[in-house]
Amino acid sequence: MEEQRKYQRFSLTLPVRIEPITSDRKQVFEFQTRDISASGAFVDTTSPLSMGTRIKMNLTGKSQRIKDLTGAQSLIECEGVVVRSTPKGVGVCFDRNCQILSLKGL
Repeated sequence: MEEQRKYQRFSLTLPVRIEPITSDRKQVFEFQTRDISASGAFVDTTSPLSMGTRIKMNLTGKSQRIKDLTGAQSLIECEGVVVRSTPKGVGVCFDRNCQILSLKGL
């Protein structure tokens, strides 16, 4: 099978908080990424999320380079949709309106 990804994927473990966007009660899950690209990520999960679920994600980048540039860790906030669900995790496709924020002072 030929690779169809548009962006290169990197094996990168980052802490991630996921909140399904639903009209039900608010739920927040804490997981870790297995890999990530400019367009999405695979998140190791202990409880599966259904394909098509819209989610909010907060990823914390623990990079010395980010710390050198900003004086703090960074927080990447984005929304996306679950495009693949397995017993070990979910594939998420990011929306295009992600924001990188500084955690300085938090």
